[in-house]
Amino acid sequence: MKNIKFMYSKIILLSGLFFVVMMSCERDFSDQIEFAHLSKSGEIFTDSPIGLGSDFYFPYLGSKADAWTVDENEGYESAASMRFDVPNADDPEGNYAGAIFRVEGSGRDLTEFDALTFWAKASQGVAIGEIGFGQDFGLNKYQVSEKDLKLSTNWQKYVIPIPDPSKLFDERGMFWYSAGTQNTGGNAYTFWIDELKFEKLGTIGQPRPAIQNGEDVVSDVFAGISLELTGLTQTFNLGSGRNKTLNVAPSYFDFTSSAPHISFVDEFGEVSVSSGTAVITATLGGVEAEGSLTINAVGEFALAPAPTKDPSDVISVFSDSYSNVPVDFFNGYWQPYQTTLGGEIVINGENVLKYTDFNFVGTQLSSPLDISEMTHFSVDILMPVVLPTDIDMLVVLKTESTLQQQRIGGQTYQWSDQTGDINNTEANGTFEEGGVWKTFKIPIRPTSETGLDKTAVNIIIIERIKSSNVTDLHVDNMYFFKE
Repeated sequence: MKNIKFMYSKIILLSGLFFVVMMSCERDFSDQIEFAHLSKSGEIFTDSPIGLGSDFYFPYLGSKADAWTVDENEGYESAASMRFDVPNADDPEGNYAGAIFRVEGSGRDLTEFDALTFWAKASQGVAIGEIGFGQDFGLNKYQVSEKDLKLSTNWQKYVIPIPDPSKLFDERGMFWYSAGTQNTGGNAYTFWIDELKFEKLGTIGQPRPAIQNGEDVVSDVFAGISLELTGLTQTFNLGSGRNKTLNVAPSYFDFTSSAPHISFVDEFGEVSVSSGTAVITATLGGVEAEGSLTINAVGEFALAPAPTKDPSDVISVFSDSYSNVPVDFFNGYWQPYQTTLGGEIVINGENVLKYTDFNFVGTQLSSPLDISEMTHFSVDILMPVVLPTDIDMLVVLKTESTLQQQRIGGQTYQWSDQTGDINNTEANGTFEEGGVWKTFKIPIRPTSETGLDKTAVNIIIIERIKSSNVTDLHVDNMYFFKE
């Protein structure tokens, strides 16, 4: 919840007048309170950072830390601009550029504006992975982003509308970006941004919000679990005849359930499910959103079977059955490539990993792990009740520079490893039915075959590959063991 600061005026009671004052004067308490006023400035960068404080730039994990600078030799009709140097894909200091610009201290009142605007150009024609505002490394309640923002070598003005300005009465997340080299063949490039600010344009109209990408989706799920609404967008006409569609945070929407006792939606778009059927719809700024989610709860969630390996033969990463090694995160924010949402949740008193919008997910260990004595890596995976078709997944054990990868979950494969020096592997089991936990016990192969440095494993990646249409899954009991 946003914090509101109050300034209380002092009240001096003169004993001789106290009774008279109390009897003769009715006064609302609010008359004696003065609210602290947040800045209503919309400017973020005009030749230099404006009103952000001294500590406002926070790079993402894996981003090159010094990708952003102030360029005093380049600007849009000015003396300087924000310069972003996107590194080569193999740069050891970071393989992409991404960060947030967050106001230090109190936020800003942006309710009088309707868009974030800026001028931008690049060293070559390129598409920036994502760019937007509302990300503060807190709740990110009012995050907005535009994907694949196309830049040319000439200065152009760009507009990112605010879905509902009334929500931004105390906002710290002024700007964020994530830019990689997936469109340049891994080659570095530079782009510049100037005159970055919130404005009241008055030309933005025809809002068309949507949930579930505007589709009427039916989902068969377990009773007793929760899931997240996806495909939350807002489309505007910019007044130039051009429409723009943005990805927006759930907190901009007002959600409605046809049966709140069966499925309830909170302000973060998380749906709690009990037994039965319910339809989820939404509005944004009083406009009905396209799309809906019909939830059919078809059975109780079953926890993964408890592993039976002797703890002395186990190095556990995630399991309620063992003592786990320290972990930095179970879902790293690896933009611009990752779409996976979710992470650690509690179901019926047990810790489980739940992922939606799945393409890949990484668990990063706090310290490199020596698994030299271990023979296998084990992981339990639960697919939805209605089993996806074309299941094709990859489990990767990784160090800073070496890896072992193993395909799982499918039937037959034609596989050529991307590194060229890892032996092809056979499927390690299949998913016979949905709604049932499947345990995969993956052999840790010799270093001579894989190149994996078994003394320094620090990341475990589960990835959807090829044409697989796996989008949701639960994960439990990740551990190494020896036989």
